[in-house]
Amino acid sequence: MNGLSSVYTIKTHEIRIGSDFSGERSLSCRRSSGTSKEIKSMASVVAKQSTHQPSFSIEQHPVHARLRHIALDPSVIRSFLDDVRDVNVQNLQYVPFMRFILAKKLDDAFGGELGGTIKGIVADRATGGFTLGVGGATQDDQDYVKFGTAIGHLLGPGNHDSMSGTYFARFLVKDTDSSDSYLRQAYRLFTLHTDGTFVDEATDWLLMMKFAEDNAVGGESRLLHIDDWAERDQFLNHKLGRHPFTYKAPGSKNVESTVDRPTFFENEYGLAISFIDQFAQPQTVEEAQYLHDLSASMEASASTKEIPLPVGDLVVLNNYFWLHGRAAFQKHPGLHRELMRQRGMIVAR
Repeated sequence: MNGLSSVYTIKTHEIRIGSDFSGERSLSCRRSSGTSKEIKSMASVVAKQSTHQPSFSIEQHPVHARLRHIALDPSVIRSFLDDVRDVNVQNLQYVPFMRFILAKKLDDAFGGELGGTIKGIVADRATGGFTLGVGGATQDDQDYVKFGTAIGHLLGPGNHDSMSGTYFARFLVKDTDSSDSYLRQAYRLFTLHTDGTFVDEATDWLLMMKFAEDNAVGGESRLLHIDDWAERDQFLNHKLGRHPFTYKAPGSKNVESTVDRPTFFENEYGLAISFIDQFAQPQTVEEAQYLHDLSASMEASASTKEIPLPVGDLVVLNNYFWLHGRAAFQKHPGLHRELMRQRGMIVAR
């Protein structure tokens, strides 16, 4: 873990809005295999080229040693939001290229270095995730959508979210719920899982941003990096470890198709996992027992950590080697939390 500092301890440009900086070092879009090494290499180049005073800093997350926390200069965020004040959320929903326009503007505001840096973190198996926030620069939910959209699209294109019908989903967690999945059920454990199990699109990254919260005790994000899971190889080496399980979503997800996925597989990021207990469709008692024991082992792992997330902050994870879930809330009739979710692909030159 100590070797990460050579990549991520960087000096970043502090750019005035209206500068003629071209942002030529930002990374553009192409999906390809073997991109994680390219992305980390680009992040290192960005680090070495910087000569100006920092407008963001990167630290080890205070709760989870693998995660990074990126502290952004709130004045730069305010300048970015002022620059995009005439871009409305409907425009972002209807016109995909506008999401990248926002990403470019945010990258330019931070000297053309933020995009390469966060790609490097998410592609690096030793960490693969970070938190950051608006730092009090705004409390407006439309600004939150714009900011989260820009961060996500510095990584690559967002996937279509069938639950909401656009590239992001906003949802509430309240005292009462009648939905057909654990997502909105406040008072039970939302078990560890990866996203994208029941869709055909690649789901490389996941972004969750907290918009609002009242009367909430508990409900922390629960995270597990699969390299820290002590019993992982017991399930990896099981005869069902690479067996393709069928996944089918409930009606609320608006996805009719089924997808067959192995639990463990390899890709450009190394050993990867795809799993969610709610939507797996075992065909035998043996398959059901394997999935049950796998989920129970994850939940019991000493390496599963609970991470607080303040309002206005977001967390981004590599979806191939991080599992995520949510702790149960304490009962309160006035419980209210609103979140935004985005998912997508990582792309590089």
